Amino acid sequence: MSAYGHSNTTDALGPEDPGPDGGDLLAALLDGMDAALCAFDADHVLTHWNREAERVLGWSAAEAVGRRGLAGWAVRPGDAADVEHRLFGVTAERGREVHDVALLTRDGRRVLVRAQTAAVRGPDGEPAGIYCAFSEVHTQIDLERSIALSEALFEDAAWGVVLVDADLRLAVLNAHAAYALGTSRSTALGRPLGDLVLQGVEELESALTHVLADGTPTAPVELWVTVRTDEGEQRRCWRCGFVRLASPLAQEPVPLGVGWLFQDLTETKQTEQENARLRFRSHQLHRAARVATECEDPAEGAVAHLDFALAGFADHALLDTVAPGAPGSPTRLLRTAASPSGEPGQPPNGAPAGMPARYPEGHPALQCAERGGTLRAAAGTGPGAIAPDRPGGEEAARAWAYAHLWPETTRHALCTVLRSRGRTLGVLTFLRVGSRTPFERADLAHAECVAAHIAPLLDLANRT
Repeated sequence: MSAYGHSNTTDALGPEDPGPDGGDLLAALLDGMDAALCAFDADHVLTHWNREAERVLGWSAAEAVGRRGLAGWAVRPGDAADVEHRLFGVTAERGREVHDVALLTRDGRRVLVRAQTAAVRGPDGEPAGIYCAFSEVHTQIDLERSIALSEALFEDAAWGVVLVDADLRLAVLNAHAAYALGTSRSTALGRPLGDLVLQGVEELESALTHVLADGTPTAPVELWVTVRTDEGEQRRCWRCGFVRLASPLAQEPVPLGVGWLFQDLTETKQTEQENARLRFRSHQLHRAARVATECEDPAEGAVAHLDFALAGFADHALLDTVAPGAPGSPTRLLRTAASPSGEPGQPPNGAPAGMPARYPEGHPALQCAERGGTLRAAAGTGPGAIAPDRPGGEEAARAWAYAHLWPETTRHALCTVLRSRGRTLGVLTFLRVGSRTPFERADLAHAECVAAHIAPLLDLANRT
């Protein structure tokens, strides 16, 4: 029986007579296939021809079923012997064979198809026919390219590739992405992003949700995140691209998830930020030098340098000079200037301008003056200290700032010595609040550069 019920002969591919319901089901299954399919019995008579085969070659089932072989209608006579030998030769084998053959359409065009053939055997194990599934070569090549592209992305890509399902959980990721997220490809599957991304996960999930709802964005986005790795928590900048994945089998687009590709730009961004910071600081020093040249009093020029250096660098700056004293006596510092001037928040025992800065013994400013170097200090460091983000840490940080005679919001300090003509003239202190990052090595170099500009002005003011 044919797929369309046109034959009363025994179907070589199934039971003798599946009945009307069985025949309708078989016809529906064959016509619903995405691949073209035909079948031949042991005498090479065509028994099945589905709608996809009709679409590819143009021959209807009524025209095709019942023909013997392919010569003269689906294959040119000159090609028939070779094509039929390759297709029907599978009856002697136990597996499938794949061949690229040229078939003939109803309007006389040649179409190159990739055909998979396999033998159909009867109850006695003898060949009862063959079936052949075929599709146009370019369609098959497109499919193979898509599969090869997917495999290459998830195996050899030099950037992170992640598939996130509709619930925003990791479905598939490549080795590069697993390394960037500080995990392995197997342990990350099914986990939410919040388990791997410590900071910035809200922005990342918002972007993924937007893609699921509205589609692929028009341009990549750059996101700063913090991930936990074997080396500890790391701040990273990723340039991310997103594509929405939808099922090609659904009548209406059904989101399957999001394809997320990202590239690590941390080093590039840090270099750009550092260059921009250096340009800004150099510009500020240049402006401060020009303003200082217009000051009749060198001390005013020193304060101008202090004001310009504070912008974008710290929240408070203190200028303390060494008070005269007998040789060998403890170092005492006088408060000379503070920036911003008149800034509220100084502790009650803070020193006004011109009065001694009553720093306790071991204060970073005193250590800096005695050692003639630069040092940093931060709340929550040292033996027995409580980090500000721990319970009770904020109160401990305020007490730390109060004990050092700094504004209570201070969390990071940098002290550098002021020297001119081989003598220590004072100490320059920069302070940052808790919302800012701690002072780094590059900040030490900038503070020392500012001190090198201020120290000669103070020395000139003392002499005049």
